Amino acid sequence: MSEPIFRDPTAPVAGRVSDLLARMTLTEKVGQVNQRMYGWDAYERTPSGHRLTEAFRTEVAAYDGMGALYGLQRADPWSGVTAATGIGAADGARVCDDVQRHVVENTRLGIPVLLVEEMPHGLQALDGTLLPVNLAVGATWNPELYEEAVALAAAQLRSRGGHVALVSALDLVRDPRWGRAEECFGEDPYLAARFTEALVRGVQGPPGERIGPDRAAVVLKHFAGQGATVGGRNSAATELGARELHEIHLEAALAGVRAGAAGVMAAYNEFDGVPCAANRELLTGILRERWGFTGLVMADGLALDRLVRLAGDPVAAGATALEAGTDLSLWDDCFPRLEQAVRRGLVDERTLDTAVGRVLALKFRLGLFEHPYTGERAPAPGPEHLSERIARESVTLLAHDGVTLPLTDGVRRVAVVGPNADSVPQQIGDYTAPQWPGTGISVLDGVRAGAPDGVTVVHARGCDLVGGDLSALPGAVALAAGADVAVVVLGGSSARESGTRFDANGAAVVSSGNPVEMTCGEGVDLAELGLPEGQSALLEAVAATGTPVVVVLVQGRPHALPDLSDRAGAVLSAWYPGPWGGRAVADVVFGAAEPVGRLPVSVPRSAAQLPVFYNGKDHGYRGYVDQPAIARHAFGHGLGYTTVEYGEPRLSRASVAAAEFVGGSSAGTGEPLLCTVEVRNTGDRSTRETVQLYVRRLVGGTSWPRARELRGFARVVLEPGEAAEVCFRVGARTLASVTRGWERTVEPGEFAIETGPSSDRTRGTRLLVTVPTTGGSR
Repeated sequence: MSEPIFRDPTAPVAGRVSDLLARMTLTEKVGQVNQRMYGWDAYERTPSGHRLTEAFRTEVAAYDGMGALYGLQRADPWSGVTAATGIGAADGARVCDDVQRHVVENTRLGIPVLLVEEMPHGLQALDGTLLPVNLAVGATWNPELYEEAVALAAAQLRSRGGHVALVSALDLVRDPRWGRAEECFGEDPYLAARFTEALVRGVQGPPGERIGPDRAAVVLKHFAGQGATVGGRNSAATELGARELHEIHLEAALAGVRAGAAGVMAAYNEFDGVPCAANRELLTGILRERWGFTGLVMADGLALDRLVRLAGDPVAAGATALEAGTDLSLWDDCFPRLEQAVRRGLVDERTLDTAVGRVLALKFRLGLFEHPYTGERAPAPGPEHLSERIARESVTLLAHDGVTLPLTDGVRRVAVVGPNADSVPQQIGDYTAPQWPGTGISVLDGVRAGAPDGVTVVHARGCDLVGGDLSALPGAVALAAGADVAVVVLGGSSARESGTRFDANGAAVVSSGNPVEMTCGEGVDLAELGLPEGQSALLEAVAATGTPVVVVLVQGRPHALPDLSDRAGAVLSAWYPGPWGGRAVADVVFGAAEPVGRLPVSVPRSAAQLPVFYNGKDHGYRGYVDQPAIARHAFGHGLGYTTVEYGEPRLSRASVAAAEFVGGSSAGTGEPLLCTVEVRNTGDRSTRETVQLYVRRLVGGTSWPRARELRGFARVVLEPGEAAEVCFRVGARTLASVTRGWERTVEPGEFAIETGPSSDRTRGTRLLVTVPTTGGSR
């Protein structure tokens, strides 16, 4: 008898899916859309190694199969998995193969299981290589570097038996009070879209039906608008209008879909009263029908259980989510009851078939039916050198007096003080596995290693990360007073401690009293964004000694900053820079590396002035009576150790017909429209300058314009005295706006095309987009 079509590797994926679906029972179908087991409950560690649990075997038997298993290799305080009980790199592939072998060999159809792991900034597993958090990645303004790094992270995941990487990419920092700000690439949709494209290319490889054996499928989190919850409150309501959703919060998702992302994760929040996981307009109308997305939609952890309040019971809640377009559950009690929902007539079995088909299609794309086991592959090397390079390129010089940095030969004694000076856990961010002792380099260690011969480095903590205990302050101040320069390392921490309490979905539960030193991360939102009392007091006291001060902010969100020009000669931001971030910071401090980071988010003066993002609607607001409305440091800002001058931007044409632009594509039907600007290094050090292109709609359009919108950037290396011409193509993507029909179209009107080093330091020229004389725009 010939092999069934679904077993034929040469057959098209759609045909294999159709053939397999026709052979499945309703129970088996329900099993394929379920991911209700925590992976760490599927095994236990014994003196002789890891073995599968009876709970896992029971779960597989319940549906004669398993759609996906989440977090088999996850280790952290929430899961309770430690270095002693978890799965390391040496055992990962073998344990995954044990899981896969049981599913394949003990079910009727032998359908492989998807093994899903978190990869927010590197693989969240024992021995997984960490990258700096996404906010640091965004500060590099270097998508190509990120693409290279996540390709290695995906290879590491796949070599250990994993198949699917969950990566935050779609959220934006619209309110920095939100604890998950560190997971965002920044506040801007264009910047996030470019990094999301790079993420998909890096993790999944070249576009196509198949995903290679050294690549993984990527599920983009979170769809959509989760970064805009009211008050920065995690998983709370949003007050987004449809226009804000389309103009700001869908851009990165659209870019990811066009790049070929295998999946997206529906966000916790609701939009216009409907939770995302049950929002048919969002998941089917926009994502599938308008954008043509054919991948799978995964629910966030326990999100479907929240629908019970609306639907009335878990059976109806599961049917509601399935009907809306959710394909795969995560830990909830609703999708396991879909067989009841079908039999009660709450949802058609054909709707279930569609969701099952998407899950199966991904398994075929990954080649799991032909090669379900990883075998004796050596664990792939991690992106350690790229992690450090990202850290180095993300360090951003926020303020500088022009003389303090880089530290010169005249410095003989450096005091490194502050609660973030000597802590690797506090510089690596949330969603991290336990690190082996000796992994990573703190800022203190980096300064000690990077200091020239003859330089003495002394250290004192000075204060706690939170609270106002000043008992350790005098000792730190005494060290600073006796030094030639004081490096004061402040900021926040997302380090989860063993005593941290957690919600059922893994979010930290931190009371208003902040019983743990955790000021950022999932579930850790802040009402006040200023530095804590003890940190502020330490900075004031050290500055009062008269010793030159360098402030280093190791943080996962932009803290509100006062004017520090009277207290610090230089201020550096190092968004959780990862395990080797301390060396990256030291390289910038000593001048071994130039500060090339640029802000991916605006830095506020206070929480009271929020929102402070740069691309709000252009209503000409002048500011509060008691303080300006503008940010302390604007989006795109970042200084260097040299000076760069910008010329006036020049357009190849001052007028262009709207008909030259085709829909939302970047192609034009006529001669390309170019914007050119000369940039010149007028200092005495080489530098890498990030030249930014912004657009302002001055007249025309069908909706009120935004103050300014990033629509391009380019990096150029300039030697002392060197000038370069930077050229941007001004295409449909540069000029398009969202119409009342939610399409992206170039509308006639007058535009300012601006270039500069940041959103608040631009020079512009005007462009007229004329109404077509014949044929109209296409």
